[in-house]
Amino acid sequence: MTATQERPNRTRLASGPGLLLVWLYGVMVVGAVSRSAYQIATEFDRAPLAYTLSALAGLVYGFITYTLVRGGEKARRAALVCCAAELVGVLTVGTWTLVEPSAFPDATVWSDYGMGYLFIPVLLPLTAVYWLRRSRAQEPAT
Repeated sequence: MTATQERPNRTRLASGPGLLLVWLYGVMVVGAVSRSAYQIATEFDRAPLAYTLSALAGLVYGFITYTLVRGGEKARRAALVCCAAELVGVLTVGTWTLVEPSAFPDATVWSDYGMGYLFIPVLLPLTAVYWLRRSRAQEPAT
């Protein structure tokens, strides 16, 4: 058997606009994980909820990046679910930080809908959901 016969064909998600998504999610992984790791290590008692949520956001970004690079239908569906959950998280935390700012003595990645990150945290899952739904529609029929 050749290598192509051993492996099923996977839908490439990291091509075209998907490549930009991979790059942006990769940047967000580095930003969220490094920031939260530093904050958890040095000042966790100041804002444990905010720093924990930033760490969680970093993990979500990492998983989405992995699924986009991996490709295939299962990865596409997993990324779609995670992006939808990410969007719910951004909207929930963003609203929470506006309604009850005292609950967050320090900002999270998702505070104020990601204003500290140029609103990328709210725009990224919207764009990713659009791309992932569109990439499904473009798959050749088998």
